[in-house]
Amino acid sequence: MLKAWSNRGGFIRAVAVLCIALVCVIGIAQATHSHSENSATSRHVCSICATAHVGLNTAPVAAAPVLVTTALAIPVAEVLLIFRPAITQFIRPPPAF
Repeated sequence: MLKAWSNRGGFIRAVAVLCIALVCVIGIAQATHSHSENSATSRHVCSICATAHVGLNTAPVAAAPVLVTTALAIPVAEVLLIFRPAITQFIRPPPAF
C-alpha cells in the first residue's frame, strides 16, 4: 500500500509533463501548418485555421454611470470587550519571581 502512494508523485509528475508536451506540440502544429494553393476558397474547412481566426470579444460595454452617494461604513461607537476567562483549575502553580 505504501509503495502505491510513493509512486503516485512520479505518476502525477509524468502526466503533467505529458500534458505540457501535448500543449507545446499542438501550438507548434497550429503555428506551422500549411495548405495547398487550392485551399484558399471560401469552402475550405480547417479547424486549425478556424482557431487562428477566432478572437476574444473585445467590444466595449457601455454601462451607465451610477452617481449616488452612499455611506461605505456606518460609524458605530467602539466598545472594547476583553474576554479573560477565570481559570480555577491550574495544572501547576505559577512561577516564582
